Amino acid sequence: MDKRKESEILAKRALQIQRGGARAAVLGVNDGLVSVLCIVLAVAGAGAETKTVLLSGFAGLLAGAVSMAAGEWISVQAQVELFGGVIKDVKMLVKNDRNILVEQIKETFMKSGHTEKTAHVAAEEIAQNDDHLTDEYIRHVMSFIPEELGSPLQAAVSSFTLFTAGALAPLLPWFFVHGVFAISLSMLFTAIGGLIVGAYISASSGESRVAGALRQLGIIVLAAVVTYGVGYLFGISSK
Repeated sequence: MDKRKESEILAKRALQIQRGGARAAVLGVNDGLVSVLCIVLAVAGAGAETKTVLLSGFAGLLAGAVSMAAGEWISVQAQVELFGGVIKDVKMLVKNDRNILVEQIKETFMKSGHTEKTAHVAAEEIAQNDDHLTDEYIRHVMSFIPEELGSPLQAAVSSFTLFTAGALAPLLPWFFVHGVFAISLSMLFTAIGGLIVGAYISASSGESRVAGALRQLGIIVLAAVVTYGVGYLFGISSK
């Protein structure tokens, strides 16, 4: 892979992180895996029939997917609206306090290593156009890019889809088998999904894939043991 291609991939990764796409993807899959596994194991541990386990798992899948989608939509929409208010205020400042903004842009350029003369010339050129001044002030002084705030709809659809995908791992075995075998397959499929998610997170942050995968596996095993144990105790006490 050439250096230019590597830099383009790195830029796309950074953009996904800034927009929240990577976070939504990881949270969606991971929450689907762990939460539905916990529901399935708790109900199965209590001695419920396969039909009840499936119904409970589907209820958890639907509730979780809708909740994740709604949460992501609200979160990203709020971010877009809040930054939209900031942009409106900057446009007002461009009309009323133009010189202050130009001076701040100049100071920002100087802090980034430009000479005072170069920073002054660049700031004055930017100030010749209101829209350009607004855009550059937001990018360089406030350090955010209006076009890259993310899409509420995209975040919601992504979260719903990924949560569902993760939730199907512990749920699918119950369509075909039941009892201890189904429980074992639920844990196995969820563990595989968790290993992949953990390795992906660690690889993306430059850390050991093995360490990240094992950490994620440990979390899943702990959650599985606790929830199955609680379900088992409830099942005994209700008999």
